[in-house]
Amino acid sequence: MKGSELMNSVLEPYLVPTSIIDSEHGTIRRLAAETVENCGDDPVAKSVRLYYAVRDGIWYDPYYPFYLPEHYRASHVLNTGRGFCVPKASLLCALGRACGIPTRLGFADVRNHLASPQLIDMMGTDLFVFHGFTEFHLEGKWVMATPAFNAELCRKHKVVPLDFNGREDSVFQPFNLEKQKFMEYVAYHGSFQDIPVEMIVRAWEKAYTRERVGKWIEEFERRGGSSARDFFAEDALQI
Repeated sequence: MKGSELMNSVLEPYLVPTSIIDSEHGTIRRLAAETVENCGDDPVAKSVRLYYAVRDGIWYDPYYPFYLPEHYRASHVLNTGRGFCVPKASLLCALGRACGIPTRLGFADVRNHLASPQLIDMMGTDLFVFHGFTEFHLEGKWVMATPAFNAELCRKHKVVPLDFNGREDSVFQPFNLEKQKFMEYVAYHGSFQDIPVEMIVRAWEKAYTRERVGKWIEEFERRGGSSARDFFAEDALQI
């Protein structure tokens, strides 16, 4: 097998849709086509356009449901217009594949996440396990893209919105605008073709306790999958 053929076979899993990364869905394909219009055949330019469409077009919501595959399904995230880091990474992944760009998911544990005191109190810790991001294969290498926080939210918390140029990793800044510690990557869990929903839920139960996670799920079930909390209205974290 020639080098190019081997590379194509390695990248193939990151081009095909799954039940969660439903890149063949009509709404996903339509948004992808509209977003990359006039980008020609440049996958770098396309990835940048897609990144900003998800970063600012989908509202960051840490109180979005998390325990079923449908919560992460790209078309569902697009329809709801909100989600935390993993659903947003899922949508960006689907858009990348819809444009023919090999795209996958990456996960890491992070500390000092952009959060509110209310959110940290609910979780019982400032450690966010299985934070999700997207990885595009561009110009022969994988490049990280982190579309989690929309620009409005960043301005409220005095953090520069995270940019992406398609050639360098887009990772959280260690400090905010006031030079206070903002984010620390604690551990990486690797890269995945699809969202490992069960693995994420088990990791949350281990980090936040099964009892706490069970209560969150019960609350979502009582409210039909919605949350009574408004993250944007909560206080900015004073680090």
